[in-house]
Amino acid sequence: MNDGRHFSSQGQTYKIVVVGSGGVGKSALTIQFIQSYFVDSYDPTIEDFYSKQCVIDDVVAKLEVLDTAGQEEFSAMREQYMRGGEGFLLVFSVTDRTSFDEIYRFHKQILRAKDRDEFPMLLVGNKADLEHQRVVSSEEAADVARQLRVPYVECSAKLKINVDKAFHDLVRLIRKFQLAERPALQSEKPHKKKKGCCVL
Repeated sequence: MNDGRHFSSQGQTYKIVVVGSGGVGKSALTIQFIQSYFVDSYDPTIEDFYSKQCVIDDVVAKLEVLDTAGQEEFSAMREQYMRGGEGFLLVFSVTDRTSFDEIYRFHKQILRAKDRDEFPMLLVGNKADLEHQRVVSSEEAADVARQLRVPYVECSAKLKINVDKAFHDLVRLIRKFQLAERPALQSEKPHKKKKGCCVL
């Protein structure tokens, strides 16, 4: 049976970049998504690269995930990966107000690197399982997401809540964005209806 999928078993590759301040759980989210286990210890990342193939909305997708350093001294590397990324997870911790305030800066840097007004991004509030330590409410985070015109999702890397959802939703945003970026292909067809000049 040919379901049309076998000819492209590799699927399209999506370059996803996970950004946010240090200690918000970027690596924990990434490793939970890629390898399905929770990393308990905090070991500051310089830059790690992972890839995973999955099926999102019945279409094979290969995700190349770059887990970045939250530390300031790596900001030169930041420019580089921001230019290469096709979609970004903006991660903060719901237990860390400073990491939440930093989101504006990351958002602005990405748009500047891309020279765009909008780009596929998803705001992620991690550590949602630490309800008793929460300092950023869901409502406040959702408000900021609306201001930045990006969707918001709360995750727990520890309990694997919404981890896959965050990555999958970002791929959906990238697909939508890339489709909108290729209007030339869609607009070819209607022209045929116009009366063409006939050379006699």
